[in-house]
Formats: sequence, structure tokens, C-alpha cells
Amino acid sequence: MKTTTSDKEAIMTLQDAMQARHTVRKYKKEPLSAEVVRQLNERIQAHNEKYGLRIQLVTENTDALPGIIGLTMTKGVRNYMILAGPNTPDVDEKLGYSSADLMLYAQTLGLNTWWVGGMYSHKGARRNSTAEDSAKIIGVVIVGYGETQGVPHKSKAAEAVSSYEGVAPEWFQAGVSAALLAPTAMNQQSFTIKGVGDQVSMTYAKGSFSGADLGLCKYHFELGAGKENFKWC
Repeated sequence: MKTTTSDKEAIMTLQDAMQARHTVRKYKKEPLSAEVVRQLNERIQAHNEKYGLRIQLVTENTDALPGIIGLTMTKGVRNYMILAGPNTPDVDEKLGYSSADLMLYAQTLGLNTWWVGGMYSHKGARRNSTAEDSAKIIGVVIVGYGETQGVPHKSKAAEAVSSYEGVAPEWFQAGVSAALLAPTAMNQQSFTIKGVGDQVSMTYAKGSFSGADLGLCKYHFELGAGKENFKWC
């Protein structure tokens, strides 16, 4: 995905979306417009091409949702992105990273989202995915027009998840704050961020979704800190 002037202008929109995005589980019946579907598919395709993934948008379909559709806390869920890619060691992180961008981009289009890693139908997702049978599916991202905008999740303090050798620069502090806005499994926020100079490392405690959560948090950190200010190590 080549960076253009319009992309740089859009970064601010994504940063605003990062603050505004919260998990939403109840949606209006309003279908996604053809233009919104086109824009989402273009963004998805860009990620698929850049990272070798097989993410796919499915609309007006509930096949992948039997595990959650019957719960009283959900309503109107009919569109989702299947998070799929080749079964490689780093695919979970790549899918987490890409899904973070796609959720924030959806927010800029006036949509709401919900990252679902456990309570979805694996068979239904596989049946609707055009990815090869050997591809790995780690979850789905529900997308649509929410009945509400959701509420902020409880968050850990920055000092509980990060440390910096010396006085932490503003970009590092902003990156940590942004990472704390990322959706993580059970909202555990089990990541550790360390910085020295312009070098930053991030690790995530082992778990079923640790790879995806690492990707989600890395994307948010980059968006908050500015990729031009540091290097991953």
C-alpha cells in the first residue's frame, strides 16, 4: 500500500477513529451500501496483497455466526470479515495487524465493529471463505451500523504495560496510550512494551490469541507513535 498525500491526511481520521471505536454487539437492519462494500473490499484487497492474506468480506449472511447470534447481547449481526491466511507461524500477527486497520477504516466510514475470536461458527466461516482449504481462519470481525457507538473498555495504566530507558519521549507515551485502545482477547491487555532511544519492542503473553493481539496492539502503537519516530526491534 503506497503512501500518498491523501493517505497522510487519512491518518488523522484513523487516529480519531481509534479514539471513537468501541466494541458494538447490536446493529441496525440497514444493509451496507454498495459504495461502502466497494471501499471495504478495496482496503481488504490492499492488505491481502501486501501481507499475503485471504481476508474476505461477507454481507447479508449469518452462516458464521450461530455461536453468537442467539445470545441476548447481540442483535442484527449480518456482515463480517473472515480473518484468513496461509497457515504460517506469523499469520496470526499479520491478521491481527490488518484487522486493526480494517476496523478503524470501517469506523471512518460510519460503521461499527466487533472482533470475534471464539464465539463464531468455524464451519460457517470456512464454508463462506474462498481461501484454500489449508488456510487458517482465526476469527471474524463483525461490521455494520451499530445501534450505539459502544463504550470504552477498562484499561490498564501505561506504567503497568510499558517501560522506557530514560525519559520517555512524547511519541512513546502516545504509542502506549494508543496500544491500550486496541481490542484484545478478554480485554486482558497482556502486552509489554519496552523502549530505548528509537528502538521499541513489544511482547505478548502466551495464549490462544496472543499472535493476533500482538498484531492489533502493534498497529495501534504505530498509529499513536508515528512509524517515522521509531523502529521495532
